[in-house]
Amino acid sequence: QVQLVESGGGLVQAGGSLRLSCAASGRTFSSYAMGWFRQAPGKERGFVAAISWGGASTLYADSVKGRFTVSRDNAKNTVYLQMNSLKPEDTAVYYCAAKIGTRSSDYALYDYWGQGTQVTVSS
Repeated sequence: QVQLVESGGGLVQAGGSLRLSCAASGRTFSSYAMGWFRQAPGKERGFVAAISWGGASTLYADSVKGRFTVSRDNAKNTVYLQMNSLKPEDTAVYYCAAKIGTRSSDYALYDYWGQGTQVTVSS
């Protein structure tokens, strides 16, 4: 069992930056691939980024490539999402998720989810 708690969301102007954190409970955090997803009002949950259990492999949605960076610190049981050059269309609730095995962009494959953190980008 893994419990995930996101933090770091907030209100930022377009062009600004935020860093989201996702703290995980459990001693087996390093066994899990981690993903970030987001959901805007009236839209389906969409993939943002994912990272392998060791951190060597990452995957990004085209819409965030070059602007967002996913990383993890297994010693701290934490995964991060550094978001730069934010745009109003990045406004959403951001969720982190965990799964055994390889990183994936498919939200249906993730077993554990956090409660989400709101990111609002003003124009």
